[in-house]
Amino acid sequence: MIGVVIPAFNAEASIGAVVKGALAHASRILVVDDGSGDRTAPHARDAGAEVVRHQRNRGKGAALRTGFSRMLEDGVSAVITLDADSQHDPADIPLFAETFRNEEPDLIIGSRHDDFTGMTRARRIGNRFSSLALHFFTGLELPDSQSGYRLYAARFLRDLPLRRSSYDAEMEALLHAARGRRRIERIRIRSGIVNGVSTSNFRPWLDTYRICRTVVWFSVCEF
Repeated sequence: MIGVVIPAFNAEASIGAVVKGALAHASRILVVDDGSGDRTAPHARDAGAEVVRHQRNRGKGAALRTGFSRMLEDGVSAVITLDADSQHDPADIPLFAETFRNEEPDLIIGSRHDDFTGMTRARRIGNRFSSLALHFFTGLELPDSQSGYRLYAARFLRDLPLRRSSYDAEMEALLHAARGRRRIERIRIRSGIVNGVSTSNFRPWLDTYRICRTVVWFSVCEF
């Protein structure tokens, strides 16, 4: 079974549609409400998701750790992650599942490379800069290294010691995959709201700094 984890923070406007879209392609949907101050949790439950709630906002990385732990306890073979703000099209879930069944990679990255022109300039620059940093220090060439639309094989998650609690946790996962010589695949995905202007909690300059800092620190200390 492949489970779906959706980290969410103040996403009441979009979470219902995202959950319903995901349920059309997967039977197990877990929303991790990361301390929202709105009705994200009840909207997610009403749409058909299981919900785990953090009492305070702890960051996307912490929400992912919570979701991964719950899914591994339930014995899934892989976990697909997507954002709660409608940036990711749930209709692409079968592409991840098919690639996992056919290729058996440890990690699949959904790339929005063709849609970069629709992002804000700050976010586009940040994405490219962090991807260049990743390539420089590890040799991995991923044009959309910040994409949160991913599939993680359970065998990879069981050995993944995520420590970062913000958006840089996803870069940390890539770095562990590179260090462990894990098999990484990339597939092209469609995008809804490409830059998430009205809904995304990603802060282009601060979070890109954290991501690049994680790349440098991990590369110097771990590789």
